[in-house]
Amino acid sequence: MTTIPDRPRTAVLVIDVQNGVVDGAHNRDDVIANINTLIDKARTADVPVVWVQHSDDELEHGSESWQYVPDLVRRDGEPLVHKSYTDSFEETDLESVLAEHKVGRLIVAGAQTDACIRSTLHGAIVRGYDATLVADAHTTEDLGKYGAPAPEQVIAHTNLYWERHGAPGRRGGTVNTADVTF
Repeated sequence: MTTIPDRPRTAVLVIDVQNGVVDGAHNRDDVIANINTLIDKARTADVPVVWVQHSDDELEHGSESWQYVPDLVRRDGEPLVHKSYTDSFEETDLESVLAEHKVGRLIVAGAQTDACIRSTLHGAIVRGYDATLVADAHTTEDLGKYGAPAPEQVIAHTNLYWERHGAPGRRGGTVNTADVTF
């Protein structure tokens, strides 16, 4: 249902599954295993996998903490988008990458649920994309010391409100890894 003309394809966005982002994240290993399953499904179906990698003062470009976790391997030819804001579209080439591949529907996984995942989902809907969140393939760290709910509550709440999210001509939604179809 995307509102972007001539964009019939789907892409998987793998957002910020970097050493310094997911170190100590809730259910880290299971989430990474689910992302690997999702990536395998996408590659088998010839669906583009787009990697997004964050850098800022705390996550210095090129550092070990900036690197993607070794459990996930980007293939040559799979686009890599560098960002410095929570919304993967802001001041990046993500839009041009998606246009090149004629993508109007996004399947989103990665980290952190309460920052880059939410911002990118909302950014996608605002820009005319359909954006589906893979409910068991995103995670966050415990930010309780700042007054945030427990990570499992943040994840559950995000899944709850994104399940029925939409806008005119666009839809959100959630799906578990096992149920993803392209």
